Amino acid sequence: MVEFGRLLIIVGLVIAAAGLAVIMAVRYFPWLGNLPGDFRIETENARIYFPLVTMLLISFLGSILLNIVIRIFHK
Repeated sequence: MVEFGRLLIIVGLVIAAAGLAVIMAVRYFPWLGNLPGDFRIETENARIYFPLVTMLLISFLGSILLNIVIRIFHK
């Protein structure tokens, strides 16, 4: 049961770090989320926002970063 508690703490810290990263990204990169290819549909009753290009960019950069970290620590 102690291991499960530690796992919950680690997951909580990872979620908090992700939230902090989003807050910092919006502050220092205001163009993030407003790239060409990010779809925004607004009607009288609804707003739909689908940041396709932003998601692809973050995924691409995250994959590169993760590969670098894995190569550094795999040796």
